[in-house]
Amino acid sequence: MTSLSVASPALWLDRVRPDIRGLQPQLVQWRRHLHQYPELGFQEHLTSEFVAQKLQSWGVDFQTGIAKTGIVAAIEGIQPGPVLAIRADMDALPIREENDVPYKSRHDGKMHACGHDGHTAIALATAYYLSRHRAFRGTVKFVFQPAEEGPGGAKPMIEAGALKNPEVDAIIGLHLWNNLPWGTVGVRSGPLMAAVELFDLQVLGKGGHGAMPHQTVDAIVVASQIVNALQSIVARNVDPIDSAVVTVGAFEAGSTHNVIANTAQLKGTVRYFKRQYEGFFGRRVEDVVAGICRSYGARYELDYWQLYPATVNDPRMAAFVKSIAEQVVETPVGLVPECQTMGGEDMSFFLQEVPGCYFFLGSANSQKKLDYPHHHPRFDFDETVLAMGVELFVRCVEQFGKTDVRPSAVDRRSLV
Repeated sequence: MTSLSVASPALWLDRVRPDIRGLQPQLVQWRRHLHQYPELGFQEHLTSEFVAQKLQSWGVDFQTGIAKTGIVAAIEGIQPGPVLAIRADMDALPIREENDVPYKSRHDGKMHACGHDGHTAIALATAYYLSRHRAFRGTVKFVFQPAEEGPGGAKPMIEAGALKNPEVDAIIGLHLWNNLPWGTVGVRSGPLMAAVELFDLQVLGKGGHGAMPHQTVDAIVVASQIVNALQSIVARNVDPIDSAVVTVGAFEAGSTHNVIANTAQLKGTVRYFKRQYEGFFGRRVEDVVAGICRSYGARYELDYWQLYPATVNDPRMAAFVKSIAEQVVETPVGLVPECQTMGGEDMSFFLQEVPGCYFFLGSANSQKKLDYPHHHPRFDFDETVLAMGVELFVRCVEQFGKTDVRPSAVDRRSLV
């Protein structure tokens, strides 16, 4: 965990307007309700109904059923102007929660272990506030997205027209981030999160008796050689200045002491930032697998695919969000421009369509033992940051209509 010093809660709360500070109890209540009823990707029916009920009660126009469980809402300001979208993901993870808290998950084996319950609550409170305070130019669209954790809800929402009618000029989103302490904001121009590629490999050998290996093709030996050799791709084929990683996360083979395995299964992931490596790793992984299997007399079946491209922030939008964050957090220690992670995000698909900025809102509090990493069974975060997220979003909407920060038409993918 980083040792960044941050402003005290009292100092920070002075920078959040009273009307938003007053929403903090409601934010906590909404977040904890959502936390108790986590749902997996494209199954967020209860979550979608909860969001829809709130929007309807506030008189906000919205559409449901976008990419199955997604919702798109729009709020117009008092004057015409540009359209800014705010994206919030809604899905949970297939994890059994180990926290002993009153709002513990009631859906066994499912858990909001990444903060999406907080993202949804922040976006909801932002919609509520702006529906009551429309003194801004332009329109704000809220994109409540399913299935960020997989198989990916951003792309089908785009295909369903989430960025149309009205046409979105730019998009922003935040991720509560336990890799940063409470009271910090991580904003970065260019690549923030990595491209994500996955592979499933089955090594097909020839089983037999453990005492007679000469009659077999040992799938475990072959697969072990593959695991080791895959590490050479980054070590010897990727420019040392660039960042990339190849990870084998699962290795399954064999059944007992004296039987040589007939097959072995590997599952893994590849991460990188630069667009120039698109297609490269898939080819290189297969080269390694094919060469080793051939040398041992084994066969293989390889399934390799790209899940998400890199999450790339537009420079002008990143500078815009940074200027907003400087109004809220204690600078300079509260801003973390060097933040970057090999984690992946399907916010990347939105950022390929329109310029935007995805940023981190520090949410860890080690003094409260709220600093477990994302996807951990005991993940939780300091809920004080919820109001901070609303303040950041509201200021972005207000300033976006006043200042021409919309980037010119550029190929945003050329940034990586």
